[in-house]
Amino acid sequence: MHIVCLDFEGVIIPEIWKGVAQLTEIDELNRTTRDEPIYSKLMDYRLEILDKHGIGMQEVQQVIDNLEPLEGAKSFLDWLRSETQVIILSDTFFEFAKPLLKKLDFPTIFCHSLEIEESGRIAGYRLRQDDQKRIAVQGLKSMNYQILSAGDSYNDLSMLEEAHQGVFFCPPDSIVEEYPQYPVTRTYAELAAQISPFINSAPYPG
Repeated sequence: MHIVCLDFEGVIIPEIWKGVAQLTEIDELNRTTRDEPIYSKLMDYRLEILDKHGIGMQEVQQVIDNLEPLEGAKSFLDWLRSETQVIILSDTFFEFAKPLLKKLDFPTIFCHSLEIEESGRIAGYRLRQDDQKRIAVQGLKSMNYQILSAGDSYNDLSMLEEAHQGVFFCPPDSIVEEYPQYPVTRTYAELAAQISPFINSAPYPG
């Protein structure tokens, strides 16, 4: 049995924080897991900026309400879910992800949660557990699943490393140079070409 584990932002949907940066015109919020390897450090940095500028969940919700899956993502995910089990392993938050999951016919996602005050201020966050992507893959492997993982950022490296096969999808050149051992794909057709032989599926029709 096979399971494919996918990152969410940058693989299935656009980067939410980049959208918040564009809406608020706060350039510091453009920093993502493509730039910062330590996720807790990145989130502490983001919350500090939100507090500094008085930005809360209302502004983030505006961005999320206008986001659509990346072009081709829905049909790719539909095909993949028809061929094998798929789990999205993400360092996003369920409060961010929930409206977007509806647009994707509710795939399974493991992610974190936020602490939101009545005023809408994002007061903090609760990680499901440290290094959750690696631990999730370890758990699936312990149940004798064969795992392929695909992601684009530093915070995906642990699940790529832990999986039986790891694949980059649209990563920045800097990460590709640091980790040349992983195949690089830049379209869903290319990603499907890596996945199909792993799961012994029919060719991707997209």
